[in-house]
Amino acid sequence: MTQSAARGWSFRATSRARLLATAVFIGAATASAPFLTPAYAQSFSFSNVEIQGNDRVDAATILNYAGISRGQEVSAAQLNDAYQRILNSNLFETVELVPQGSTLVIKVVEYPIVNVISIEGNKRLKDEKLSALIKSQPRRIYSPSMAEADAAAIAEAYRTAGRLAASVTPKIIRRSGNRVDLVFEISEGKVVENERISFVGNKAFTDRRLRQVLETKQAGLLRNLIQRDTYVAERLELDKKVLTDFYLSRGFIDFQVLDASAELSRERDATFVTFTVREGLSYNIGKVTTVSEVEGLDAAEFEGVQKIRAGQTYSPLLIDNNVTRMETLALKKGLNFIRVEPRITRNARGQVVDVEFAIVRGERIFVERIDIEGNTTTLDQVIRRQFRTVEGDPFNPREIRQAAERIRALGFFSDAQVNAEQGSESDQVVVNVDVEEQPTGSLSFGMSYSVASGVGFNVGFSESNFLGRGQKLALSVSTASSNQSSSFSFTEPALLGRDLRFNIGAYYRTSESDYSVYDTRNIGFSTGIGFPVGEESTLDLRLSVAEDKLYNYTGDSPILTAEEARGAETTFSLGYSYEYDNRITGLNPKGGVLLRFGQDVAGFGGDSEYVKTTALAMAETKVMNEEVTLRAVFEGGAITSLGGNVTRVTDRFFGNSKIRGFEPNGIGPRDLTATDDDALGGNMFAVARFEAEFPVGLPEEYGITGGAFLDVGSVWSLDNTNGGAVDDSFIPRATVGVSVFWTTPIGPLRFNFSHAVKKEDYDKEQTFDLTISTKF
Repeated sequence: MTQSAARGWSFRATSRARLLATAVFIGAATASAPFLTPAYAQSFSFSNVEIQGNDRVDAATILNYAGISRGQEVSAAQLNDAYQRILNSNLFETVELVPQGSTLVIKVVEYPIVNVISIEGNKRLKDEKLSALIKSQPRRIYSPSMAEADAAAIAEAYRTAGRLAASVTPKIIRRSGNRVDLVFEISEGKVVENERISFVGNKAFTDRRLRQVLETKQAGLLRNLIQRDTYVAERLELDKKVLTDFYLSRGFIDFQVLDASAELSRERDATFVTFTVREGLSYNIGKVTTVSEVEGLDAAEFEGVQKIRAGQTYSPLLIDNNVTRMETLALKKGLNFIRVEPRITRNARGQVVDVEFAIVRGERIFVERIDIEGNTTTLDQVIRRQFRTVEGDPFNPREIRQAAERIRALGFFSDAQVNAEQGSESDQVVVNVDVEEQPTGSLSFGMSYSVASGVGFNVGFSESNFLGRGQKLALSVSTASSNQSSSFSFTEPALLGRDLRFNIGAYYRTSESDYSVYDTRNIGFSTGIGFPVGEESTLDLRLSVAEDKLYNYTGDSPILTAEEARGAETTFSLGYSYEYDNRITGLNPKGGVLLRFGQDVAGFGGDSEYVKTTALAMAETKVMNEEVTLRAVFEGGAITSLGGNVTRVTDRFFGNSKIRGFEPNGIGPRDLTATDDDALGGNMFAVARFEAEFPVGLPEEYGITGGAFLDVGSVWSLDNTNGGAVDDSFIPRATVGVSVFWTTPIGPLRFNFSHAVKKEDYDKEQTFDLTISTKF
């Protein structure tokens, strides 16, 4: 074939036919190869290159992509390569190379400019959310591949929202001036819900109990409102992990999730999820010993800091916590590179595991540096202070894992990965922290309801990572038929870079209660610091300033009349609170104990002088394969006047919400000489509450459970009894009742039906109570 015979050739394809054109060209060239001789090998030489059709892209750019110089001898393969380079620039819709004698004509049709981008057919996902996924932009060159990628991203957003049948089609509408409108047409399809979640292989726990553990939920009565009952494949991996953690924390060492599968219904609008598990046996702790394999270290000293005993349910967290205590002791003694290895020996017959803590010398490895990436808002220092290790310290893998958990627990990141890799030297490691930010602020509009205060509305703003410093800021305003309140709070979790919490707050409240014959106004300011005093306990110190006013009293009680005449009173107080909560460690997954004790001393130049003491003790446990929750709460308080002062009704206790079955201000001392038998409150209160929560046989996806309770308590003691006219002695009250708990997507509801089995004639009973607390 001569050069003149090739004058009619052209290299041409659209973006959709690119691969086909290339394949045809190569195939044709290969098929003709046996008939060619070296003398007639296809070649070209151009003294001139002419470019046609370009408007925005200059000719020099096209020539640069082509890579063909004038006078250069070019083979057919090289000409095809030039064509491919120009086409792959993604600047042109079509490209054509036409050899015409000594001139190479390059004809191009440029991609149009995107005029506008619109989304049609979406109802469930808003334009704002979908627009954020689209990479194509107006006033930019249209790219078919980018439009397809945008459509795939939108479809993925629908898939994660449970709409597996959703389809997205990108279309263009051509306009004048080589412009196009890019339209994404969406067919949303139906939500694919988890119609049923079942388990195979479970014996120790019922399906009902295991479903409570999962992040994935079963579609129920309010399926149109809940989000977690939609099928998301990735969520199953999280569910497998939480199931494993659930069983391991209860001593099931050999537990495995053998399979987690989902089967679509015939209509493709529901899934049936099945978890196949192997439980194994539950083990308790057997013999616990400590040995030292480091010369000069006394094992008995390390054994003294352990908090593990024979008979406890085996848990990896229990073992890890005790290892941490012993390694922390080594650091306090200045012993670096000391590691504690837990060695587990199981006895299947006795269903116990013997634990030997071996104190060994670890490798001499140091932390070279800690690199943090992905934190666009959160400051590095917020993440770094979660580490107990700094650059240059000995490397402790357990501490790094715990730091990773603390970073995740902040709630600032949707994902946080902490990994260690080899450093610049063999004895150095680099700790890499890769985080992904998530929103930490919220603006809420809420509604509340109770029999006592009626319907209320509130507006609140909160930010848990203020200015990326890890600080918490909250503002709220709420109003109900009988009271209004507003509050402000600010918390610095690491004052001066230490484990020292600083907080400041203020409030303004007014009340016009239907259950009293007076109004109140309360203004207050407080500040304080808090710090841990143990693994499970904290201590808070505070300074408070408040002004309380009692006014608009419409009764005829001489006690309340005298108290109203005192006007607004200012209180300066110093106080402290101690709290012990062993639930925070998670060592007892079936329950825990909470203890609180606090005192406030008022005086220091204010109008009020007293000591107020409050205490609370709560114990909770789960029984009957963790189907039933039992809870006991003991609570009390006392206020003691100082300096000959007399407490006021705004200072005293009423027992409201402490003893169910009575109206607000419904129990305690009353001035029976007054027309309305006005409630006076008391300087002391004590209550014991016992309750149980249990399933009632309804499908658990409805979120409805039952409860029963017994409350016993009293409010008593006054400084002024109007010459003995008021009985302020200790008179116990007792109430029994049943509850219905309903967990709904709009908030938890609790219905209490109660009956007072011991009361006074002047007490005001309330047999039904409903509370709602929700944000939307």
